[in-house]
Amino acid sequence: MTTILVADDHPLFREALRGAVVRVIPNAELHEAENAQGLYAMADAHPDADLLLLDLNMPGAQGFSALVHLRGLHPQLPVVMVSAREEPAVIRRALDHGAMGFIPKSSNAEALGTALRHVLEGDRWVPEIASGAPDTAPDEHEVAARVRELTPQQFRVLQMLGSGKLNKQIGYELGVSEATIKAHMSAILRKLGASNRTQAVLMAGKLSVDPDKVVAPDGEFD
Repeated sequence: MTTILVADDHPLFREALRGAVVRVIPNAELHEAENAQGLYAMADAHPDADLLLLDLNMPGAQGFSALVHLRGLHPQLPVVMVSAREEPAVIRRALDHGAMGFIPKSSNAEALGTALRHVLEGDRWVPEIASGAPDTAPDEHEVAARVRELTPQQFRVLQMLGSGKLNKQIGYELGVSEATIKAHMSAILRKLGASNRTQAVLMAGKLSVDPDKVVAPDGEFD
């Protein structure tokens, strides 16, 4: 049985994706997630799934970070990005970070079905609008390689740091001590090659959809 994973925070678009999948594979086994935490749990529970349809802007993940993290944890899982952001450069970055394809959310049912058939047959699916887009910058590739080295918990800490949370807030949400978060931070800085929290956030920000809009967090710049 073909297993398809769908990760998107919009119920209506998840429904549209379900419909597209069922039209192509009537007996497909579908699993869904609406946020980053649910996404990672779903991927862990179904590591041999045939395909993951991943929204570019998942709550709890920043830009291409979820894609990069998943490619590190489950390199055998084919991922197709879906997004309302259809700029050629955004599509090229998704492909360069390991996506098998990119489906614009403006696609009609027929286009969705065609894209799914191609990817499930092992082909990449690239919209024509992406032709001629420049390759992803080398420094972004370097950051992606370093982010893939983070453990799942370290990655969660980095994402929460990027949202402006302090150590004690992160520890409270993860149910661990502030000392544990500081230990995670030390490991994160070492793996990223960053000297402090601010630099780590700015480095990880290179994986956001709009890197130039990333703002470093206030406080606790240790």
